[in-house]
Amino acid sequence: MTAGEFGKRIVGMQETLYRVCYSMLPQACDREDAVQECIRIAWQKIGSLRDERHLQTWVIRILIHECYAVSGRRKREYLTDVFPERIAPPDADAGLHDALMALPASLRLPVTLHYLEGYPLSDVARMLRLPIGTVKSRLSRARKLLKASMQGEEMISV
Repeated sequence: MTAGEFGKRIVGMQETLYRVCYSMLPQACDREDAVQECIRIAWQKIGSLRDERHLQTWVIRILIHECYAVSGRRKREYLTDVFPERIAPPDADAGLHDALMALPASLRLPVTLHYLEGYPLSDVARMLRLPIGTVKSRLSRARKLLKASMQGEEMISV
């Protein structure tokens, strides 16, 4: 794959990368760092990609790993200010956005990848390195929690 091809494909998936980061990292600066580092690592290791058709899945897997790394570094920092709340995009349903952000990350990420980004369950399972049954059960739990939240019930862990 040439540098030009790689650049075009990365630019084409830029919105997806930021949406995946948004579901994992609360601060915009961390999301930007994670995406930038993900692209650097992907370019550096492009030779290890077995099939160019799976570039997007491969890059998202790298991004997820980088988001975990950024999150881990943040846990070791002493916070002096509270993170600003994530504000729903202008075209989004604010209630649904708030309910989605209230989900634990283990449930929020599969929802983002499957329902918002449209990846099939097999790709989501591969990206998260989980059995497909685990992805299905997490999606089911997330749907139940979202339904309860949208109906005004207290969110309890299912």
